[in-house]
Amino acid sequence: MFERKDKPLLTRNSLIEKALELGFGDLGVTTAEPFGAQLEYLRDHQDEYGWTEKVGLGLMTGTDPKAVMPQARSIIVLLESYFGEAFPSTLEAHFGRCYLDDDRVTKDGLAVRIKAFRSFLREHGIDSKVPFNLPHRAAAMRAGMGTLGKNALLYSSRAALKSSWVLPLTVVVDREFAPDSPAGGLGCPDWCRNVCVAACPTKAIKGNGAIDPRKCISFMTYFGKELTPRDLREPMGLYVYGCDRCQNVCPRNLSWLSRERTMNARVEAKAKDFDLRALLHMNGAFFKSRVWPHMFYMSPNNLWKWKMNVARAMGNSLDDSYVPDLIRAYEENDDDRLRGMVAWALGRIGGRMAKEALERIPAGSNGVVREEIDLALGSVQGR
Repeated sequence: MFERKDKPLLTRNSLIEKALELGFGDLGVTTAEPFGAQLEYLRDHQDEYGWTEKVGLGLMTGTDPKAVMPQARSIIVLLESYFGEAFPSTLEAHFGRCYLDDDRVTKDGLAVRIKAFRSFLREHGIDSKVPFNLPHRAAAMRAGMGTLGKNALLYSSRAALKSSWVLPLTVVVDREFAPDSPAGGLGCPDWCRNVCVAACPTKAIKGNGAIDPRKCISFMTYFGKELTPRDLREPMGLYVYGCDRCQNVCPRNLSWLSRERTMNARVEAKAKDFDLRALLHMNGAFFKSRVWPHMFYMSPNNLWKWKMNVARAMGNSLDDSYVPDLIRAYEENDDDRLRGMVAWALGRIGGRMAKEALERIPAGSNGVVREEIDLALGSVQGR
């Protein structure tokens, strides 16, 4: 495409100025060369990442930018800080922060700014694509924008006080720009004694900048297929969707975490829809209109999974005020995975009311549900 004659040649500084004007924290540029090391890693770790191809994420294809956009010449990486405002503490206890103001469905926040940046490029005769399957962290590091933490998250070199509360966004363009010098490697200080590794209750973090996604709490909350294994239920704690455990304890994040910030009004307005009781008893219409537009990794066909996660979180809260809700959920739902988790949660909370509820469950219950009831009763009676 030709440069418009009524526009000056687009410079790197112009790109940065526009990105900052639109509220992005940083911008970097790298080449459109394939991410060979990333492709090799995915091939060598099919046990951990093979599922991504089965669900259509296409991570292996995304390692070649020209497979996404044949005329690709450069990759512009925008860095978004997703934790610039405060969120209600009741939501932070149960949901990963990166999902609390996610507009990938509603397209009324970050998407508007990405669209504005692409319009800016288009005005200068530059075509672009924003692929979801490009290796975003690898692109950011190749663009000199940050390093990895031991928890495999990207830590910015300049934005958000060099924390990991950032999302790299890749924009593949058909114009060549001078690339930045690559960064990369682990940027954790020598004095850090693997805090994130020790804090990960499911042992997903390997400590070398890699994780086993199958053990990650976030993965299990939305991609887990069956009733959560017993040995992982208590370690998963209060998280219903996503997890921030490793970021909350990281010393590299302390400066950003300690900042005073104003409340995010968009998130505050929807907080009541994400109350645990509302989620446990929601129907399909509530899910589609109130929940799915913001947290969409699970479809309406997987309401059982949402409710199972909520039941587990209620159990781990040890709050006996949830017992009536758990009993109601057992009575109103027929999915054995949810019912089994309800039984486990009642046993975890314990107390007279929970014990009586478990004893009242029909004797006809069988299979996994009966097994969970018996174990829960044994747990309650053993205290």
